[in-house]
Amino acid sequence: MISFLLVFQYTRVWIPDPDEVWRSAELTKDYKDGDESLQLRLEDDTILDYPIDVQNNQVPFLRNPDILVGENDLTALSHLHEPAVLHNLKVRFLESNHIYTYCGIVLVAINPYEQLPIYGQDVIYAYSGQNMGDMDPHIFAVAEEAYKQMARDEKNQSIIVSGESGAGKTVSAKYAMRYFATVGGSASDTNIEEKVLASSPIMEAIGNAKTTRNDNSSRFGKYIEIGFDKKYHIIGANMRTYLLEKSRVVFQADDERNYHIFYQLCAAASLPEFKELALTCAEDFFYTAHGGNTTIEGVDDAEDFEKTRQALTLLGVRESHQISIFKIIASILHLGSVEIQAERDGDSCSISPQDEHLSNFCRLLGIEHSQMEHWLCHRKLVTTSETYVKTMSLQQVVNARNALAKHIYAQLFSWIVEHINKALQTSLKQHSFIGVLDIYGFETFEINSFEQFCINYANEKLQQQFNSHVFKLEQEEYMKEQIPWTLIDFYDNQPCIDLIEAKLGILDLLDEECKVPKGTDQNWAQKLYERHSNSQHFQKPRMSNTAFIVIHFADKVEYLSDGFLEKNRDTVYEEQINILKASKFPLVADLFRDDKDSVPATNTAKSRSSSKINVRSSRPLMKAPNKEHKKSVGYQFRTSLNLLMETLNATTPHYVRCIKPNDEKLPFHFDPKRAVQQLRACGVLETIRISAAGYPSRWTYHDFFNRYRVLMKKRELANTTDKKNICKSVLESLIKDPDKFQFGRTKIFFRAGQVAYLEKLRADKFREATIMIQKTVRGWLQRVKYRRLRAATLTLQRFCRGYLARRLTEHLRRTRAAIVFQKQYRMLKARRAYCRVRRAAVIIQSYTRAIHTCLHQVLTEHKATIIQKYARGWMARRHFQRQRDAAIVIQCAFRRLKARQALKALKIEARSAEHLKRLNVGMENKVVQLQRKIDDQNKEFKTLSEQLSAVTSTHAMEVEKLKKELARYQQNQEADPSLQLQEEVQSLRTELQKAHSERRVLEDTHNRENGELRKRVADLEHENALLKDEKEHLNNQILRQSKAESSQSSVEENLLIKKELEEERSRYQNLVKEYSQLEQRYENLRDEQQTPGHRKNPSNQSSLESDSNYPSISTSEIGDTEDALQQVEEIGIEKAAMDMTVFLKLQKRVRELEQERKKLQVQLEKEQQDSKKVQVEQQNNGLDVDQDADIAYNSLKRQELESENKKLKNDLNELRKAVADQAMQDNSTHSSPDSYSLLLNQLKLANEELEVRKEEVLILRTQIMNADQRRLSGKNMEPNINARTSWPNSEKHVDQEDAIEAYHGVCQTNSQTEDWGYLNEDGELGLAYQGLKQVARLLEAQLQAQNLKHEEEVEHLKAQVEAMKEEMDKQQQTFCQTLLLSPEAQVEFGVQQEISRLTNENLDFKELVEKLEKNEKKLKKQLKIYMKKVQDLEAAQALAQSDRRHHELTRQVTVQRKEKDFQGMLEYHKEDEALLIRNLVTDLKPQMLSGTVPCLPAYILYMCIRHADYTNDDLKVHSLLSSTINGIKKVLKKHNEDFEMTSFWLSNTCRLLHCLKQYSGDEGFMTQNTAKQNEHCLKNFDLTEYRQVLSDLSIQIYQQLIKIAEGLLQPMIVSAMLENESIQGLSGVRPTGYRKRSSSMVDGENSYCLEAIIRQMNFFHTVLCDQGLDPEIILQVFKQLFYMINAVTLNNLLLRKDACSWSTGMQLRYNISQLEEWLRGKNLQQSGAVQTMEPLIQAAQLLQLKKKTQEDAEAICSLCTSLSTQQIVKILNLYTPLNEFEERVTVSFIRTIQASCLNVWEP
Repeated sequence: MISFLLVFQYTRVWIPDPDEVWRSAELTKDYKDGDESLQLRLEDDTILDYPIDVQNNQVPFLRNPDILVGENDLTALSHLHEPAVLHNLKVRFLESNHIYTYCGIVLVAINPYEQLPIYGQDVIYAYSGQNMGDMDPHIFAVAEEAYKQMARDEKNQSIIVSGESGAGKTVSAKYAMRYFATVGGSASDTNIEEKVLASSPIMEAIGNAKTTRNDNSSRFGKYIEIGFDKKYHIIGANMRTYLLEKSRVVFQADDERNYHIFYQLCAAASLPEFKELALTCAEDFFYTAHGGNTTIEGVDDAEDFEKTRQALTLLGVRESHQISIFKIIASILHLGSVEIQAERDGDSCSISPQDEHLSNFCRLLGIEHSQMEHWLCHRKLVTTSETYVKTMSLQQVVNARNALAKHIYAQLFSWIVEHINKALQTSLKQHSFIGVLDIYGFETFEINSFEQFCINYANEKLQQQFNSHVFKLEQEEYMKEQIPWTLIDFYDNQPCIDLIEAKLGILDLLDEECKVPKGTDQNWAQKLYERHSNSQHFQKPRMSNTAFIVIHFADKVEYLSDGFLEKNRDTVYEEQINILKASKFPLVADLFRDDKDSVPATNTAKSRSSSKINVRSSRPLMKAPNKEHKKSVGYQFRTSLNLLMETLNATTPHYVRCIKPNDEKLPFHFDPKRAVQQLRACGVLETIRISAAGYPSRWTYHDFFNRYRVLMKKRELANTTDKKNICKSVLESLIKDPDKFQFGRTKIFFRAGQVAYLEKLRADKFREATIMIQKTVRGWLQRVKYRRLRAATLTLQRFCRGYLARRLTEHLRRTRAAIVFQKQYRMLKARRAYCRVRRAAVIIQSYTRAIHTCLHQVLTEHKATIIQKYARGWMARRHFQRQRDAAIVIQCAFRRLKARQALKALKIEARSAEHLKRLNVGMENKVVQLQRKIDDQNKEFKTLSEQLSAVTSTHAMEVEKLKKELARYQQNQEADPSLQLQEEVQSLRTELQKAHSERRVLEDTHNRENGELRKRVADLEHENALLKDEKEHLNNQILRQSKAESSQSSVEENLLIKKELEEERSRYQNLVKEYSQLEQRYENLRDEQQTPGHRKNPSNQSSLESDSNYPSISTSEIGDTEDALQQVEEIGIEKAAMDMTVFLKLQKRVRELEQERKKLQVQLEKEQQDSKKVQVEQQNNGLDVDQDADIAYNSLKRQELESENKKLKNDLNELRKAVADQAMQDNSTHSSPDSYSLLLNQLKLANEELEVRKEEVLILRTQIMNADQRRLSGKNMEPNINARTSWPNSEKHVDQEDAIEAYHGVCQTNSQTEDWGYLNEDGELGLAYQGLKQVARLLEAQLQAQNLKHEEEVEHLKAQVEAMKEEMDKQQQTFCQTLLLSPEAQVEFGVQQEISRLTNENLDFKELVEKLEKNEKKLKKQLKIYMKKVQDLEAAQALAQSDRRHHELTRQVTVQRKEKDFQGMLEYHKEDEALLIRNLVTDLKPQMLSGTVPCLPAYILYMCIRHADYTNDDLKVHSLLSSTINGIKKVLKKHNEDFEMTSFWLSNTCRLLHCLKQYSGDEGFMTQNTAKQNEHCLKNFDLTEYRQVLSDLSIQIYQQLIKIAEGLLQPMIVSAMLENESIQGLSGVRPTGYRKRSSSMVDGENSYCLEAIIRQMNFFHTVLCDQGLDPEIILQVFKQLFYMINAVTLNNLLLRKDACSWSTGMQLRYNISQLEEWLRGKNLQQSGAVQTMEPLIQAAQLLQLKKKTQEDAEAICSLCTSLSTQQIVKILNLYTPLNEFEERVTVSFIRTIQASCLNVWEP
């Protein structure tokens, strides 16, 4: 009874229909209590009032939701009833072309009447190892289930295949056996699986025939037991047959045929070996021409006969026996064609002696012609007293002949079965077996006889066993889940079975009637009426007294009793049998021996437990008719059937129900009436009814939670995390009736219809959410539409306003044009009047100018005279200057010569220590003197300033006078001369202002530089004081250390002193470096500022670089640039182009260099302008003061620096020598106090001399200053002394006092050396003064350098300010632009700006880090160098000490090893070969060689081979290679599942093979050899054969490696690629059926994710790379593995309906992308693995594409080029929506796809 909670408007239901059995309809209004009918709308829009009776349960069946239509398992349907089952089968068969469907434990197979490509080897391997519920329904899935349960439970299995004739039972059983033969294989080389398969064509030939319902109908039942050993390999088989339809041999209905073997033999009658059979075509024989049509469309009998012969040969049937079999079959045809002539009396008949068919019959069977001719027409009657020979009538003779023919064929059939069983026997012990039962299904015809009765009896027994098994499984499931068990009422057909087989049942009464001498079929029928008239399963027809009706579980069947007794007796005359026993052919005689009795049941039962598969006959052979205990056919069938039931009950059964879709044998045509009839008959609907009576729908808690979590409230999910409790609470709130569901241990059980109710609630929930989404989207669309309309309106308004504005503009323009015309006209009139006036004025002016021309000529001549005067004076002065310059050049050359001579003498003198001491005296006095001199220069500057002010006042007065004269002149002159004078006055004013500005600049510069110079002098004085303190501190420290550490070892003292000296030396080196930098900078600036013409070079100029040992230091920026360029050169152009960081750094460096270049260019231009100004001033002044001062400054500076440098060097050398002497005499001598005293004495002397020199400098300074003041007071000041002076050693201009002082210093140096004499006769005063001048110049240069640095910093800061301003402007512009954008665009733009800023900062920081790292590396290198020097020094000191310790003259002798040229050989003894192989091959583990050279064993073996070749020992070479190859094979056989070991020996084998190819004559390898490698080639042996053996071994190892890898990967592929949720929450859960509870699914079965595959791949890649395998082989390995992943995944996708969905396509595409990413990460793109995945990629895309229109079909065909049409159609047929909102792929679209693919791929 349906739940009326589900009966509402738009509910779809099923109503009965006489044509289609069931028809779909839809409610047009809701059902209300009390309604007597439902208003329905049919599919053709017809309105129907359907009456209902709720109390009597006369209500329509509900339809399942569309999401459940097309389920793999019928028990997964929510509403379980007949129309739902029929509709689901119809949809799967017609729309998806799926012929297999599960119904609980039953596999329903619908015959497609068409060959389908679903039984190949790849499909077998795809189903192998898979659980039954994981793949689409298939006969292979049932076979795999049986095989798996046999292996796991160690229990025998049975597959029961049943169905009507023509339903496909034989084909299903054949494919099941093929699966076992393929998966099980054979344990030995007997090829038993091929023999099992070979039995099928034989049994089809002798036991199958064409009927009206089937072209290959099995006319017997068979049960094949396939035996397996403990490893579950096929070891043998046994076949039992049941109830062969012997009547078909002599009679066939219309359009039917006899057994196939007769027609096959007639088709091959023309063969030479069959000439003696005397056969012609099948139409010529009576037994084969009954049905009329002797051929089958699409079947070649001759080809099938050849297959039959091949199968007989494979099963071991000798050629002679085959000929004998064919003779017996041919003899039956001839026997049926014998002509029997009736006599006139009618009681007798005869056969012509010349009958050709009878002669052939006797000849072929080897019997006497006369006897057979006689006993065919006569019979023997035996009584107690005598024996009679009686003639027979024509009908009796025909019946006897037919009975003989049937008996001969039945005996031959039994013999062939027995021989097949012998061929399938095995001597091995059987561990278990799987039986395949191919038996007829329930049959009902218009006329049903004894055969139909036996068939239906067998089906009653099988149905009883099926019902009990289904009931048992249901009970086990409920008990397992701890569900309360309630008794389920199911149909029990035991009363019907008792009616047939119980005591005094139908068979018992039949056997009893057969024993009665004159028993008839009518008498037997009357006994049935009398005995069973009260039975509920027995009825008597109203219109017949010879028929009876049995009510079977499937249907009522009326049986006609005529012929029951005769068929049950199966009588053959003894005389005819005796003739056959006397045949001269042994095979014919053996067929009819008396000792061929049936094997008792006890023996057969015992044989099952024996070690061999015993051969038994399904039915006993007939004995003589006079035997008392002859068993009837019914008794034999009942006995064999009971034996079959015992066997089935002792095994685990699996059921296959074959359905015949139509009687016309049309491919993929479904007749609902015939289908329902067979579904009722085969027990499928009974299974549905049993399932529906309990809880048919079952969900795991996890699947239920994932599917129906949308029905749960948020608080329910938040209260607890236990999914089980959540599911319980939700169900209790959704379904109020607690009987509608039960909670099991792992699952939830639902009554029929409850899942549909939950699906309705879920759909309503989604529908509400969809409406909400649609409402929001539609509102958004309307708002967008409004905005669009508003924008259009604004645009129209804008254009209208523009039109009006343009019209107004046009009016204004025309008005303005009129005004312009008027203006022009008026201008023309005014111009004409003006021209008349102008012409009159010009005439007047011409006369006036003629008067003034003469006066202008006089003035011009006067001015020319003045110009000539000044030009001649300039030429005279120029000639004088040239003469003077020539004299200066000569003086310079002479002075340079003298200066060089003096420099040479000074260099010689400077090498002495005394000279250095003299130069180093009086530094403090020099500083004080420099300070005093600065004060004097300030005073001079003041006097000069006063003179400058006087000159300025004078100049101003002159200007005033000129102004007055100009005014007078202007009054006297006319307009033109006055203009020229005004211009001159203006120019003079500008020059005056310029002079004032320059004066102010000079004053500011002087003040600033003066202050800086004072500050610098103070700093130097402070630094000098610090140096003096430090020196005193060091002296005191040395004294203290010498006193405190006198007891310690001399080595420690020397090290301490050495450290202090090194620090002093480092300080000195830093000072020298700074000086050298300043010197070099001064030289560069002087060269840049040098003016054209001859300058006087300093005579004593020298370079410290020749004497200095310290290299110049480059700037960090240049170093960074060079490092960057070097980095680019090192990593290569291509890779550097790819390194974005390097590119940006170089780009930034280029910009910095460009800016620096511009700055330098600006500075250079400024300096050039300054130099030009200086040149002009020098020419005007005519003074050489600057040159002389510069010469004096450079000479003094260099002399003092050279002297100081030499002095310090000498002191340092003396200190080093003292320290070294003290270090060498640490233990043997006691002279350490002497060395310290020497050092202290030297320091004391230096301090005393320094004090003396200080006093002398003070005295000298006072005397010089006084003399200088007297000399300056007696001389006049030079004119224009206030001109700017340029110093070549600075980039700035010094003040005037410095220039004057430098000039006087040069004059004193060059020409007044006699002044020094009265001060100091020995010249010390001059030297001191020169040193003082040098120090002053040095201080001046340092001060100017600091000024330059300060200005550079200021300019740099200004540049930064400008850059900040520019950046601020850019940001303001960006901000303005951003305000114009939308908020989303503003956010995106802001993020982009922030990213760019962070990127720039990151690059700057990265560049800084790189600079620091480079500096760190440089410092580390320097530290290493210094450490090495220290170590060398220590080693030298230690060596010197050892030399002093040993007074004898000893000489160190070093033994140097000669470089040896290794031969690359390894020698070993012959007796050690076994040990060598054991250590290198047998016992070697790959872990032992980790960290060594890859393929080390291969190299060692090749070195051994080379030595054997070198010694020309062929036995050694042969033995070593053979032992190696055998050892490798042994190791691989032992470790046949170890991937690491296999890969290890694959790499070593390949490496050994490559070595042999490279050094043993392979031209392809030897062309790349070097001369050295060619020397290592083998000289005496050609190992080509061994190379081939190693090549084959490598291939074998590679195949084993692939097999191991595939074995490790294959269990992961399906779970990881198709089942695991890589993207969480994407896949949905659909209702599952019984097959998800398959017994083959073990609890806790492993499930894999994609990471597991990637980890396994990483393991493979790591192992292969570590083993040193060739890259090409690694690429091939992964290409093959990816091909396997593609094949397994695609095959499972094509065989799994639940996997073909949109979400699976998304998951699959994501998984493939992860695998591609892994390939790119491992650099395996070149392997072609991605191309092997192309079919899978296209399959995933196909699942995600739209599938509706013609354009979609064309897009699919153009995209899926790697998939075949069949695969595309298969995927589209399997495509399953996960919810009701998705649409299924229509059949019309699939047809469109097929047509489009044919047009695209087959033009």
